[in-house]
Amino acid sequence: MSALSTITDGIVKRNPTFVLILGMCPTLGTTSSALTGMSMGLATLAVLLCSNMAISAIRKIVPDAVRIPVFIIVIASFVTVLEMIMQAWLPALYSALGIFIPLIVVNCILLGRAEAFASKNDVLLSACDGIGIGTGFTLALTAIGTVRELLGNGSVFGLQLFDSSFGALVFVLAPGAFIVLGFLIALFNYLRHA
Repeated sequence: MSALSTITDGIVKRNPTFVLILGMCPTLGTTSSALTGMSMGLATLAVLLCSNMAISAIRKIVPDAVRIPVFIIVIASFVTVLEMIMQAWLPALYSALGIFIPLIVVNCILLGRAEAFASKNDVLLSACDGIGIGTGFTLALTAIGTVRELLGNGSVFGLQLFDSSFGALVFVLAPGAFIVLGFLIALFNYLRHA
C-alpha cells in the first residue's frame, strides 16, 4: 500500500463520517458553523496524526494484554497537550468547542485507527493514515458546518452572504445536524459510486 493511496483512501473510501459513520458525537455537536466544524476536524487530525505515529513506533514493545489501555493513554496524552495549547492560545475557539475537545480521547475514530492500522504498520504509513482519515473527517465536518451555517444563518465562516432574515433556525439546532448529515451522506455515497 502506497503512502498516497493510504491518504486518499482515508478521504474517500474510508471517510470516517460519510462512509464509516464514525465520530457522530463531535460531528453532530460541533458543526453548527463552518468554523467550529473545521476546527474540531483539525484538532482531531492533529491528535490522530501524532497518536498514530506514536502507537506505530511502540507497537512491537507493547504486550497484547495491555495494548488497548496503552493506546488510550497515548491518545489522552496528545489530547491533553492539544487542550492546553488551545486554552492558552485560542481561548475563544476552546470555549466554542467546549467538552468536545477532551472527548477526542474516546472518539472511536482514533482508537479504531490505532487498533486497525497503526498497530500493524510502520510510522510513515501510520502518519499517512492519520493524515487521510483526519483530512476526511475535517472536510466532512467543514461541509456539514458550512451547509448548516448557510441554511440557518445565511453566512459561511461568519461572512454574511444573505440577509439576516434568511435561514431556518432548525438548521442551527440539533435536528438540522441530523438532516444535513443524512443528505450529505447520501450525496457523498452517490458521487462515490457514480
